Amino acid sequence: MVHSLWCAAPTAALWWLSAVLVPPRWLPLALSVAWLGVVLSVVDFRHRRLPDVVTLPAYPLVGLALWWAGADLWRAAAGAALFFGFHLGVRLLAPSEMGGGDVKLAGVVGAVLASVSWWALPVGAVVASAVSLAVAAARRTGGAPHGPGLLVAAWLAVLSAG
Repeated sequence: MVHSLWCAAPTAALWWLSAVLVPPRWLPLALSVAWLGVVLSVVDFRHRRLPDVVTLPAYPLVGLALWWAGADLWRAAAGAALFFGFHLGVRLLAPSEMGGGDVKLAGVVGAVLASVSWWALPVGAVVASAVSLAVAAARRTGGAPHGPGLLVAAWLAVLSAG
């Protein structure tokens, strides 16, 4: 069980920042990614998993927000496939280093990143890895969840869309 303030306060802060920094047409995407980021990060930190009950509905949620923003949906789909495929490859090569939830979430993140620009894909991968490394260094437990890094990269990309 997670106390509601663990989700409510960070979500409110990210939504406020989104409302201030993101153009109106990108706002539903920023709000969606912020909410997903908080919920999935809390779950990933506490339980070391990203549940399908949240990651799978994220696809139509983010798809609708991308459509609302007027994003190129073909480019978003290609970015989703590329990011998903890359993370699936890592999962297959080193199963102990990346969970299945991370792979499923990578498709959503790839769609967000590619909708901003093609350059956001490699930059997002670097940002996600850097956040994961920073979390691993702070935890000193020999591993860290990758989901929060992916979600930070996606939210920062949406902020840069404006």
